[in-house]
Amino acid sequence: MRFAIKTSPQETTWPEMLAVWQAADDIELFESAWTFDHFYPIFTEHIEGDCMEGWITLTALAQATRRLRVGVLVSATPYRHPAVLAKMATTVDIVSGGRLELGIGAGWNVVEARAYHFGLREDLTERFDAFDEVCEALIALLTEERTTYSGRYVQLTDAYCNPKPIQRPHPPICIGGQGEQRTLRAVARFAQHWNYPGGTAEQFAAKLDVLRAHCADVGRDPSEITLSAHLIGLRFGSGIDAVVEEARRYADAGLDLGIVYLPTPLTPTVLAPLADALARV
Repeated sequence: MRFAIKTSPQETTWPEMLAVWQAADDIELFESAWTFDHFYPIFTEHIEGDCMEGWITLTALAQATRRLRVGVLVSATPYRHPAVLAKMATTVDIVSGGRLELGIGAGWNVVEARAYHFGLREDLTERFDAFDEVCEALIALLTEERTTYSGRYVQLTDAYCNPKPIQRPHPPICIGGQGEQRTLRAVARFAQHWNYPGGTAEQFAAKLDVLRAHCADVGRDPSEITLSAHLIGLRFGSGIDAVVEEARRYADAGLDLGIVYLPTPLTPTVLAPLADALARV
């Protein structure tokens, strides 16, 4: 089993986040580091609090690190036109030297979406119909010389997206979520990485069976898809031992990558003992 870290750009400062990522960059156990795509803080009632933008933060962190793979877990596709997101992803892949993991999801935060009029569709069928179109258009923009796409929700006409990313055919796409009918089907169709956002290892195992069934339906080998989940023990007040126990249960269930959600305020002092403990999983 492999490991990564995730830091929310909320209720923290830029120097704190930078220190954690640079320290993690020096610890070989951590293969990647992730931030999130929210405009309001989450996990709190104080939504008026500080929250830095995830992609700008990620770009700066990519420049401040040399080894870690980097990603937004995950970017809500209703927040940006797919052409804008494709340009952003290509640019981060280039400036990071080909280290981007392209995390995307259909979106869920109705509060911030309503505040900003982001167009998050409240009808779930429409939301996921739009997400499928975005996935198709995004992949086309990242791989084709010119893209024309005529969907209900996405339209492109002879659209260029140059230069192309360093990683070919495109940075690995990570889809986050656990909806059995639409999200996991989208993973089978479009993704190289599935992130299970939260729950128990037993629930993850059940969802994995559903994903495998979707892969069979579309003729996809499920072993091509990296499986990750958040390890949340530290983020919600438990200690390192709780994270290790989470990791062991997930490892038994078939997880590839455990992403440790770090608590705020962020500090690099937790990383070395965390890595030492996880190395024994």
